[in-house]
Amino acid sequence: MDDSRAQLTKDGIRLYQQVDFAGMHKAGKLAAEILDRVAPLVYPGQTTAVIDKAVEDMVTEAGAISATIGYKGYRHATCISVNHVVCHGIPSDKKLHDGDILNVDVTVIVDGWFGDTSRMYVAGKMPRKAERLVQVTHDALFKGIEAVKPGNTFGDIGHAIQAYVEGNRMSVVRDFCGHGLGRVFHAPPNVLHYGRPGTGPVLEEGMFFTIEPMVNLGRPETKVLADDWTAVTRDKSLSAQFEHSIGVTADGFEIFTLSPAGKFHPTWG
Repeated sequence: MDDSRAQLTKDGIRLYQQVDFAGMHKAGKLAAEILDRVAPLVYPGQTTAVIDKAVEDMVTEAGAISATIGYKGYRHATCISVNHVVCHGIPSDKKLHDGDILNVDVTVIVDGWFGDTSRMYVAGKMPRKAERLVQVTHDALFKGIEAVKPGNTFGDIGHAIQAYVEGNRMSVVRDFCGHGLGRVFHAPPNVLHYGRPGTGPVLEEGMFFTIEPMVNLGRPETKVLADDWTAVTRDKSLSAQFEHSIGVTADGFEIFTLSPAGKFHPTWG
C-alpha cells in the first residue's frame, strides 16, 4: 500500500490530501453497508460464527478485502464481542440468548483504503441496564467526534468522552484506543478515550483516525483471555462500543462510516 503522498506531522501522524477523502468515504461506506445488512442476522439462537461467515461473503461479493483475515494470525472477517467482552471477541458456534448485546467490528480494504467501523446490536429484547449503557456509549462517541476540528487536541476528544461517561456513572476502558488509518490499518496516533483538555497532538486537516470508545457498566479494568485476542471486563460487567472512522477537514470533520440505512444505533434511532 503506497502511503508516500501523505506528509507526516512532528508526532508521526499522516496528513492526507483532499483527494484522499473520496477513497476513505468509499471504503467506509462499504463497511457501514455491511453492518446495516448484519442487523437482521442478530436474534436469539443465532451464532456469531454464522454472522461472521455472512460478513465474509459480503466483503467478497463487493470485490473488497477483509483487513482482519490473516492479520496477526486472526482468521475471521469480524470481531464480535458479546455482553462482558470488551473487544476482539472471536466468532464461535455459541448461540446468542435473548437480551444479549454484541458489538460487531468490521474493517474492509477498498482500492487500498481501510474502512473501519463497529456498532452495537441486541438479540431479542434489550435489558434496561444494557439499553442505558448502549445509549451512553453511542452518545459518548459523538461527544468525542464533536471535539474534532483543527486546533483542538486529541486530549480534547478523550476528555469529552470521559467526562460524559463518568458523568453517567460508567467507566471508560483505558487498555484499548482508537488509531490512525488510511492506506494502512493501524498508524499513529493512539486516540485515547480519556484525557485532559489541551493535551496530546494538535488536530490538523488531513488526519484520518478512528474514535471507538469502550464503556463498562462497572469498573474500567480488562483482561485478555488465553486465546490472546478476547478482552473482557475484569468484574464481568457489561461493556459496549461504537466506532466511526473520521477525517479532519479545514473547519471540522467528516465521518466516513455513516450508516446508509440509519441503523448505527440498535434501535435504529
